[in-house]
Order: sequence, then structure tokens, then C-alpha cells
Amino acid sequence: MNIGFILNSIFLGVGLAMDAFSVSVANGLNDPKMRRRRIAVIALVFAGFQAAMPMLGWVCVHNFVKYFNQFERFVPYIAFLLLLYIGGKMIVESIRGKDEEDGQNAEKLGWGDLIVQGVATSIDALSVGFTIEQYSAGMALVASAIIGAVTLVICVGGVYIGREFGNKFSKHAQILGGLILIGIGLEILISHFVGA
Repeated sequence: MNIGFILNSIFLGVGLAMDAFSVSVANGLNDPKMRRRRIAVIALVFAGFQAAMPMLGWVCVHNFVKYFNQFERFVPYIAFLLLLYIGGKMIVESIRGKDEEDGQNAEKLGWGDLIVQGVATSIDALSVGFTIEQYSAGMALVASAIIGAVTLVICVGGVYIGREFGNKFSKHAQILGGLILIGIGLEILISHFVGA
């Protein structure tokens, strides 16, 4: 392993973490009073998925290439549907909360929603298995760990940024967060069609 390998893995991590960063911002907007422990949990979930997916892709390339090629074309649609669901749910909950006028905080992000977000923002990282397929298992594992570490740092920053804006624009923050998630899903879908 050399410095080029480490830098390449870091840059790969930054590129892959951008969707997770945006979703982290949306989560911060959704819950402006989020505690540090919860921020760490969100970042760790996203980092875990971002680290696991390239490694899973590497395993697929080495063992199930023909099946992986068939699955890969559905990745953008799955990510879009998952983000559309979570974003739509956030918007509906925000509107309901305003209609009820009960003064309660936005509903906290549940484990199920967090897992769905983790999958949706990292599923495209499966294809990274193709770019690292020439690596040994050990190198692929190190690259995946670096990608996860980069994602962790970026997502912590994203939640803090979202939380700060959520405190300032609390009335519309949850709707904005939902729209961001839907926008990310649309961007993934449009990129697929443009790149096809």
C-alpha cells in the first residue's frame, strides 16, 4: 500500500459520501435539537453502509459477476424509490404537525428510516467493486474502511450544518429536508439516464 492508494481511497470516499452528506444535512434540518450521540449514530450508520457496499461489490465481482451485472441496472431506481419514500414521509409529517398545531418537535428519525437512508445513499457504491476488483482482499478491505471513515467525518459535519439551519428556519426545515431527499433521488435517477 502506498500514498497513491490511500489518496485514491480518500477521494473515492469523498465522492461516494456526497449523497450521505446531503441526507445528513436533511436529518439535521429535521431535528434541530439533535443530541451528539444521535449525530454519531447517524454518521456511523452511513459510514458502515458506505464501507460495506464497496466490499460487497468486490465480493460480487469475484464470485457472482453475471448476477451483479443484472442487478446493477436496478440500483438507481431502488435508490430513487427509497429516498422518495423517506422524503415524502418527512414532508407529510411536517404538514400534519402544522395542521395539528400542537407545538411538538418534528418526529425523530427511527431506526427503520435510518437504515433505508443508509441503503439508499450507499447502494451505488456497490459498483465501486468493479473499480477495486484488481485489489487483493486486504487492500479492498482497507479501501472500504477508508471510504467509511471519510463518510463518517463528512456526515457528522452534514448533520451539524443541517441542525444549525434547522434552528434558524424551524418552521420549514422538515419540508426542506424532505425536498432535499427527493431531489437527491431524482438526481440519482437522472444521472442514470444521462449516463446510459
